[in-house]
Amino acid sequence: MKLSDLAQSLNCQLVGPADRQITGVAGMEQAGPQHLTFLANPKYAHKVKDTHAGAILTAKAIEHETLASLISTNPYLDFARAVALFYQPPKTQPGIHPTAAIAPSAIIGDGCSVGAFCAIGEHVTIGRNAVLHPHVVIYDGVEIGDDFLAHSHVSIREHCRIGHRVILQNGVVVGGDGFGFAKQSDGRHFKIVQSGMTVIEDDVELQTLTSVDRATMGETRVKRGAKVDSLVQIGHACVVGEDNIICAQTGLAGSSVLERNVLLAGQVGVSGHLTIHAGAIIYAQSGIGGDVPAGGIVSGSPAFERAAWLRAITAFPKLPELLRKVRELKSRIEKLEEK
Repeated sequence: MKLSDLAQSLNCQLVGPADRQITGVAGMEQAGPQHLTFLANPKYAHKVKDTHAGAILTAKAIEHETLASLISTNPYLDFARAVALFYQPPKTQPGIHPTAAIAPSAIIGDGCSVGAFCAIGEHVTIGRNAVLHPHVVIYDGVEIGDDFLAHSHVSIREHCRIGHRVILQNGVVVGGDGFGFAKQSDGRHFKIVQSGMTVIEDDVELQTLTSVDRATMGETRVKRGAKVDSLVQIGHACVVGEDNIICAQTGLAGSSVLERNVLLAGQVGVSGHLTIHAGAIIYAQSGIGGDVPAGGIVSGSPAFERAAWLRAITAFPKLPELLRKVRELKSRIEKLEEK
């Protein structure tokens, strides 16, 4: 695309040659003369002088001999939009592959693409324009909205509900049994039937190998717009709020409630039967054992307020020296008291 056309598509102000051709997008280190790159965080501004990109998305014009600027109010977002302009994913054609096994009572909407070796159970309803890549399995009684996308080896268990524009990446399991067992008098474990369902609301994306368990009773629910990274475990009867971000290798024990706009960084553990209130931020590898207030920022395991945690973690390496000094002072005091 010409830079002028790209600027118009992104609604950005162009500073530089309008007819320069851009053929793709790349990071500052990898970009060449026909690439668009971006600067969203000022701490990386020093890298601009070394980039070979033809143009950069930035919040203000950059003085550079060859680099054109696209002025944006949100460079990171507009860079994401630019990627979507240039990247052309493989396109699936509507239709049902002859190897797909579809129950007679299932209803498949117009414009759907059902790939090889998919299995769709009885009384399943799928909306318009869904794409099911090969080896997707949908159990009986599932209801799915429009524009659904399921990559290979997705499994959706019985009676689950999925909204519009939901994306499930490879290996996602929706509605697997919650982890519930009652201990018997002889020490053996009795399996508790997981009779509830899992509900995935509109515009949710679950990334690879993530599991959202069905509830023992009632429902597990992932609310509108939540984005859940790979290898995340969402236990039975949890609620994941609107627009949550949950990063990789996080685990939510049963009946955890996350309100809207919560961010959980990677490898967070939530002990269950608690509430993380709206707007809270939980830093990586934190262990959450109690409620987190609205807007709270916590770290550590067990987790506590972020600023206090930073002071504590700064002091932690100094503890051996502090302990040595305390012992010396104790010894001196004891000698003084003897005198």
